[in-house]
Amino acid sequence: MKIVVENHIPYIKGLLEPFASVEYLPYQEITAAAVADADALIVRTRTRCDAALLDGSRCSMVGSATIGTDHIDLDYCRRRGIAAYNAPGCNAPAVAQYVVSTIGRLMQRDGIEDPSELTIGIVGVGNVGSIIARWAREIGFKVLLNDPPRQRAEKDFHGVGLDDIAHEADIITFHTPFTRTGCDATWHLCDSVFVEKLQHCRLLINCARGGITDTAALLDGLQSGTIGDVAIDCWENEPAIDRRLLERAFVATPHIAGYSAEGKMRATAMIIEALNAHFGINASVPAVSAPAKGAVDVTLDRVMGSYDPLADTARLKAAPCDFEQQRNEYNLRHEVV
Repeated sequence: MKIVVENHIPYIKGLLEPFASVEYLPYQEITAAAVADADALIVRTRTRCDAALLDGSRCSMVGSATIGTDHIDLDYCRRRGIAAYNAPGCNAPAVAQYVVSTIGRLMQRDGIEDPSELTIGIVGVGNVGSIIARWAREIGFKVLLNDPPRQRAEKDFHGVGLDDIAHEADIITFHTPFTRTGCDATWHLCDSVFVEKLQHCRLLINCARGGITDTAALLDGLQSGTIGDVAIDCWENEPAIDRRLLERAFVATPHIAGYSAEGKMRATAMIIEALNAHFGINASVPAVSAPAKGAVDVTLDRVMGSYDPLADTARLKAAPCDFEQQRNEYNLRHEVV
């Protein structure tokens, strides 16, 4: 058995070698020729898993050590009988850490001491959004939730409309999947129409997917004052990010909001478990001690003390051409516990 693994996936080397021939490749070298004789492929978000890559290969499984699947052509995989796996929720505590620490830095800069003065609007209340909501309430923020699929499916889900978020929230943070079709499509969910409705948005955060926020709309909002500040971790067209948005951003990072040691270890563990089940092998699974649902009883000081996004911002603003290098060589932080 042969397995091709993207070489920037941590905590995986040595685990599969007792059961397979393993080839570690940079994502640029994961080509149709490279995977033609592979039985399994393990990637991150940069590798597009579709017919162009997999036609003619013997690959029966694709695993993505990430929470999203928009880089995997799931319909194609179903038609070809290729099992596709991802790692939902693996980095949720790390992304929550990023968001809450960013909000804390904004409060620090603006001299806001009482969290109850601020309303946080959370758009998308899945693994990440749920942790942010719980932490925000524990800290003392007012919280508004927007998640139409959950509101339709759950009688006890108390959500509000996107217009309510625009009108009432001081801080808006997006945590939806990235989809282009359907009644809940999220491509450019934050567009010029949404931005024009904002009443008192001090900070707008995107650490979900770049295409959820329309770059032009963000720039217009910053220029007009409809948006006070932005914190951007996921960018349209990354790594070729918009330099104007980079310059204006309060926090600007190279798609590393979820880059905790524990999150990466969870992702690898989930993909190894999928490999074990798919091929009937017994590869060792990394054990993660930090809670998958995030720390309990957090304080704003504890979250801020565990991570400072302004340090990563300074690095990216100093060398935006190194976006991909900074992402690939990121010094994994630890989650708040």
